[in-house]
Amino acid sequence: MEGWAKKGVGMQPVSQPRVGRRRSTTWDHISNVAIDLFAARGFDEVSVDEVAEAAGIARRTLFRYYPSKNALPWGDFDAHLGHMRDLLNELEPDVPVEQALRTALLAFNTFDETETSRHRRRMRVILETAALQAYSMTMYGGWRAVVAAFVAQRLGGKAEDLVPQTVAWTMLGAALSAYEHWLADESVSLTQALGDAFDTVSDGLQALDRPRRHP
Repeated sequence: MEGWAKKGVGMQPVSQPRVGRRRSTTWDHISNVAIDLFAARGFDEVSVDEVAEAAGIARRTLFRYYPSKNALPWGDFDAHLGHMRDLLNELEPDVPVEQALRTALLAFNTFDETETSRHRRRMRVILETAALQAYSMTMYGGWRAVVAAFVAQRLGGKAEDLVPQTVAWTMLGAALSAYEHWLADESVSLTQALGDAFDTVSDGLQALDRPRRHP
């Protein structure tokens, strides 16, 4: 989820740090070149050597940034996850969990308006390339871990507990469904699709801030 937004629709303003993706010129350049090649010719038809040549770097230099061809569509995903983690941790503790998660979901998926076309190509490659699906599950796992850790911290539990894991999977499902909708209908903005998908499950997430009964 690339990339992983604007302020959330239908949400009261909250104090929050600067949102959006941090830039990494070399990481982004290599990934962008790869996405353009994959979109034009197909993921399976493009070699790592061809990506390196098109990016104007040596093969060994490419592998300093990306461990495999499968990683190329994701860009510097660890840095983006770190930014999402920081964003959640820097929100005021009195911001409800539901609002915090909405803010993070939209912020994680911010990109320059000029990047809309390439971002669509990127997400088509990620979501529609069969050879990438196993690797993508690993990346989704990192994203879910950030969400689960935040929810566990707020609830005073552990990230592997049922509730944080359920919330993390729910958030992933909302994000993926929004992206599928956005790719299918270019008249819909990604922010709108993400907001609408999140709002579908928001009632359940609001319950996280309600007092719990203990046996």
